[in-house]
Amino acid sequence: MPARESESGLPIEPVYGPEALEGWDPAEKLGEPGGYPYTRGVYPSMYTGRPWTMRQYAGFGTAAESHARYRQLIAQGTTGLSVAFDLPTQMGHDSDAPLAHGEVGKVGVAIDSLDDMRVLFGGIPLDQVSTSMTINAPAALLLLLYQLVAEEQGVLATHLTGTVQNDILKEYIARGTYIFPPAPSLRLVADSFRYCRDEMPRWNSISISGYHMAEAGASPAQEIAFTLANGIEYVRTAIAAGMAVDDLAPRLSFFFVSRTTILEEVAKFRAARRIWARVMREEFGARDPKSLMLRFHTQTAGVQLTAQQPEVNLVRVAVQGLAAVLGGTQSLHTNSFDEAIALPTDKSARLALRTQQVLAYETDVTATVDPFAGSYAVERMTDDVEEAALVLMRRVEDLGGAVSAIEHGFQKNEIERSAYRVAQETDSGERVVVGVNRFTLDEEEPYEPLRVDPAIETRQGERLARLRAERDQRAVDTALAALTAAAEGTDNVLYPMKDALRARATVGEVCDALRAVWGTHLPADVF
Repeated sequence: MPARESESGLPIEPVYGPEALEGWDPAEKLGEPGGYPYTRGVYPSMYTGRPWTMRQYAGFGTAAESHARYRQLIAQGTTGLSVAFDLPTQMGHDSDAPLAHGEVGKVGVAIDSLDDMRVLFGGIPLDQVSTSMTINAPAALLLLLYQLVAEEQGVLATHLTGTVQNDILKEYIARGTYIFPPAPSLRLVADSFRYCRDEMPRWNSISISGYHMAEAGASPAQEIAFTLANGIEYVRTAIAAGMAVDDLAPRLSFFFVSRTTILEEVAKFRAARRIWARVMREEFGARDPKSLMLRFHTQTAGVQLTAQQPEVNLVRVAVQGLAAVLGGTQSLHTNSFDEAIALPTDKSARLALRTQQVLAYETDVTATVDPFAGSYAVERMTDDVEEAALVLMRRVEDLGGAVSAIEHGFQKNEIERSAYRVAQETDSGERVVVGVNRFTLDEEEPYEPLRVDPAIETRQGERLARLRAERDQRAVDTALAALTAAAEGTDNVLYPMKDALRARATVGEVCDALRAVWGTHLPADVF
């Protein structure tokens, strides 16, 4: 019987036996749970002590509408908030900017100023929740707005827990919501690292993301290879900025996808932990055990959801969530079944959360740590994925590191080849997608999606007009001038940035001040 290929193009044998692990050293490959090389998980007890953090990624329309959804999710048992921002916010534009037209509140919540952030988190005790914010180019701004709201609640920055994505390198590779060129973007990331070290020590200052590369078509091996290569670049950037590795590394976090291919996904997560532990110890000389731990959030694979027979996505998401849990994730977002059609409804978001709760409380996967340890199939696949990822990481290094490889188009080209292969297999029927190329219906059942009111754009514009009329414009101008001076020099830009945001400068105004100094990034193929 011929071997089947994995998502990474690696062979999956019909049968595995002891010969699959011939010469295999359990002490070297596995260790103990919570011990080097962390293949079996970053904590000794994993879910036998407590379940993973259950996050539901949410945000749409106005701050008030998203606030209501957060309240509902908390009431339903969510243990961590995860904020989606609209495209103008992600690109550093105010809702009334010409470039924002038609996009306000569509793929996330519109946040233009401190006023909006107050509404978004009003009445939510920020010292009692962990918040993740998916924002990259203007990540420092949203982090500071969150801190300012916490200060108004009387919450010390040292008590805040959560994560800001802040991963600009993957934007150049796969997602495209960058603002500034790579060099000043990395300077801004380094400034945020130092700021969090000094002001918000419990906050994860970056979530290095493979998820978006996977959504663009990266295979599991490519996903972890390019994510870890980006992580290496961030560590080097921080060290060059004067930080010690053990001051930074314990607050690094990662973000991966979880597909329906359970065995390879479990192998991928285990391989990623092992690679990162060795890189941190052997390349960077990290000594704090927390510096060696690859802690990560997982989101089920939105790219695998279908608009056809959308209820089938409930099954897909359950399988993907199970793979993430068996792989040892620290937190999890399960997609709603209708996300291939529109924003999730209240009901579909609740069902997605219930999926996690069933996994945590009705199955036995939380009864033992790393249940696949010692499996001939999974251990062999872990080694295979690790080796494939290391080959790609060495190619990135040969090109001069992640930034240089990005400039050569290496990661993007590799991901596009993988995406093309999957598309060809799906079109030919070799890759079965239930409801799309097999087991289809003659006529789809009607479904009423959640729709964002287009009048949101007008209302946000009116809020901005009131803000600009009410605020102390001289204070805003003074703060923005100080920010410009810091951007032109070497001072940490987050301190004057915070002053500007406190004075009610808008997200667009702050980003424009930085654009005036640093410029904007245009990919090479634009010319």
